[in-house]
Order: sequence, then C-alpha cells, then structure tokens
Amino acid sequence: MDRAHEVLREVFGYDTFRGHQAAAIETVLAGGDAVVLMPTGGGKSLVYQVPALVRDGVGVVVSPLIALMQDQVDALLQLGVRAAYLNSTLGGAEADHIEREFLEGRLDLLYLAPERLLMPGTLSLLDQTRCTAPPVAGARHPAGDHRPYRDPRHAGDGLRDALDPRVG
Repeated sequence: MDRAHEVLREVFGYDTFRGHQAAAIETVLAGGDAVVLMPTGGGKSLVYQVPALVRDGVGVVVSPLIALMQDQVDALLQLGVRAAYLNSTLGGAEADHIEREFLEGRLDLLYLAPERLLMPGTLSLLDQTRCTAPPVAGARHPAGDHRPYRDPRHAGDGLRDALDPRVG
C-alpha cells in the first residue's frame, strides 16, 4: 500500500484515501475482487485508477457512459497519466492509433465500451498484452443523466469467462 499512497499523492494530489477506498484498493492489489458502491463524487474512480498505476500492465476499464470515459481520460491526461478510450465516437484511424499505443505499452489505462469487448478484434488485442486486473465496470445509473449511455448488459453474460485467461 505504500506505492498506492505514493501514487495518490504524486499523481492525484491527495494525502489520504477517503472512506473505504484504501480497503478496496488493498483488496484489488492483493488480487481480489471488490464491489464498490459510492455516491457520485465519492472517489470510485481512484479504486481502479490507483491499482492500474501501481501494477505493471494496462488497466482496462469498461464503462457504458461514453461522455464519462471521455471526461476521465481527459482529466487523467492532464495529470500525466497515459490513458485512452475505445468507443463508437472514434474513427478508424483514431482507434488504430490507440490500439497501437496499447500494444506498444504506451498506456496505463484503457477505457472500453461494453459492446467493444465482445468484438473479435478487441479480444485479440487484449490477448497481445498484459492487463493489470480483470476489466472494471465503471458504470453508474443513467437516470437523470442525458449523456450517451451504453447498457452493460449488451456485452453478454459470458464476458468475464471470455476475458479471464487474458488478465493477470
């Protein structure tokens, strides 16, 4: 957890974790799974961002909220974190560039839309590099949110089974 606190301070500018963040991060860093329910603005993102920056490899975040993943990637880039997203808003050349960055180890975090995960090309892409942990579902309820939303149920029931061999 020393490295996690260091990342929290150096990258995000916070001195301490809030609420149950530290316990969830410790669980993830030890190889466990964590389900984290926090209010909007409660710091859920740090629970997957910090471990992704502590571990070797790329953290893969699955988010059905396109605008949210774009906002998070923009904020992470401003902090110096190597982050990108693959979703339906990108053109072919942009997506190809991000996939090359991923394969060449130039990303710390990659955000994916759920439907993208079951595309054969995406699964092949994930086969070619090391992900830091099983993909994280970074979702929140879209009620009252008018941003583009992708229902994670469209990714299929066998998603974790399909990805387990690809993560470590």
